[in-house]
Amino acid sequence: MRTQKRRKEGGAGFLAQGAILAAAGIIVKLISLLYRVPVTNILGDEGQGYYSIAYEIYALALLLTSYSMPLAVSKLVSARVARGERKNAWKLFRTSMLLSILTGSLIAVVFYFGADFIGTNILTSPYSAYPLRFLAPGLFVAAMLASLRGYFQGLGTMIPTAISQVLEQVVNAVAAIMGAAIFLQTGAEMAKQENVKAFKAAYGAAGATLGPVLGASAALLFLLVIYLGYRKKLKRQAKRDRSPKIESYPEIFKILVVTCTPILLSTAIYNLSQSLDAVIFTKIMSVQGVTRREYMRLWGMFSGKYNVWISVLITMANALGTSMIPSLTAAVATGNSRMIHKKIHLVIRSAMLIAIPGFVGLTVMGGPILSMLYGGNIKIPTTMMHIGAVSIVFFCLSTVTNAVLQGINRASVPVRHAAISLVIHLVSLFLMMVMLKWGIYSIVVGNVIFSLSMCILNQHEIRMAVGYQQETRKTFLLPLAASIIMGAVSFVFYQLFRLAVGRTIATCVTLLLAVVIYAVGLVKLGAVTERELRSLPKGALLIRICKRVRLL
Repeated sequence: MRTQKRRKEGGAGFLAQGAILAAAGIIVKLISLLYRVPVTNILGDEGQGYYSIAYEIYALALLLTSYSMPLAVSKLVSARVARGERKNAWKLFRTSMLLSILTGSLIAVVFYFGADFIGTNILTSPYSAYPLRFLAPGLFVAAMLASLRGYFQGLGTMIPTAISQVLEQVVNAVAAIMGAAIFLQTGAEMAKQENVKAFKAAYGAAGATLGPVLGASAALLFLLVIYLGYRKKLKRQAKRDRSPKIESYPEIFKILVVTCTPILLSTAIYNLSQSLDAVIFTKIMSVQGVTRREYMRLWGMFSGKYNVWISVLITMANALGTSMIPSLTAAVATGNSRMIHKKIHLVIRSAMLIAIPGFVGLTVMGGPILSMLYGGNIKIPTTMMHIGAVSIVFFCLSTVTNAVLQGINRASVPVRHAAISLVIHLVSLFLMMVMLKWGIYSIVVGNVIFSLSMCILNQHEIRMAVGYQQETRKTFLLPLAASIIMGAVSFVFYQLFRLAVGRTIATCVTLLLAVVIYAVGLVKLGAVTERELRSLPKGALLIRICKRVRLL
């Protein structure tokens, strides 16, 4: 019975928590897609370019204040809770909050007062200073939000994080749409008065940045309410703690910094790629004589019409990876190699079941989706989809393998791999932009190269560290076969159906059909077994349906 319980906890535990975060991630990204469509249409490609260029630098600043904290705090808190050290877990959270407040305040001040310098001298986009300055308060808010999310995840629940993410995105969507529309009108008036056309797009971009700032503020307020509600209970648990080792605050601070640093470096280098892409792209395009308006339009297409779709599925992989780290850390602490292998297998396979059909689906249906949702130039972002959709698979795989390496106490390894991949990426990007003159397509191909390099290096390290090698048939080959069938049927169906009912209805119906075809393909090819279906929510109902239609 104990063995059965352990197996259940080993497989279903983190996948259930991962499912919560993944579900939240799906909702968040759906909301993101829904609101980004009107925001992109309101701002236009040029305004979207100003917004996204500023947001890339904002995301880089978030690395210093927020991105490493949830992983570090959740890992350290879960380890202490597993040992019954509730008092140390409580003290660790308080220390992380203090560190977040200090770093968030400092970087927000630098960001606010340095907006003009960053926009003019680093981004070659002076008007990006407007959205940069509006984003500065978000750095302080996001820092505290990160510590709270990490603490709840370390206690073994992803529900507060999931709800806060959905709330954040809802507020983000409303504020971004309203801000973009209102500020765009203000910018239009300023453009007439000052005779500077760029003011309209720049002010609109600044208004759109109200979304992430107010969204993060709403999420922080929600988590603070939850935390205050459970504070007495957490204090009682800490008082009952009779652990022989009580860590001092200086000791905890040191442990937190030591843990955060490799995660921060790994995440920083991993995400530095896109920020450097923005800087390199604008600099080289400017030197090549392309007008600022034109290269900002191209970047707006890349970020608003292409990259936003690529990031949807990567978010789900992030959720699975984040949810796995605490339980994988516990398995490593007990030395249970079988459990370690099982967790790694489950998280990689789950990520590929999402990523592979996403890659095929966007390759086949990317053009119709973009045509249905956006105005302006669709041909260029559609070509981006055809070239770069495969990066979904590589980014998802590299994301979850990063989490695996952090969970097996190899947190510094992704730093080295990301640095190597970044060098390869930058060299290839320079060659493609300067020698081949591929323009914006150089960024797309460069991201494929970066993510592929990370995959290869991470998989090799995992094999060397714990002797694990990923099974290929059910993880990669069968999902790919089901996806190819899905893509072929969807393509033919769309081409025939759009002649009868038009592009919009044909696109919506084809996407629904594609989901059904992929699910049927997985079952018929044996990529998903009856036992695995039973472990899913409403698994018994799914099995009855499959048997009724003779899939099982």
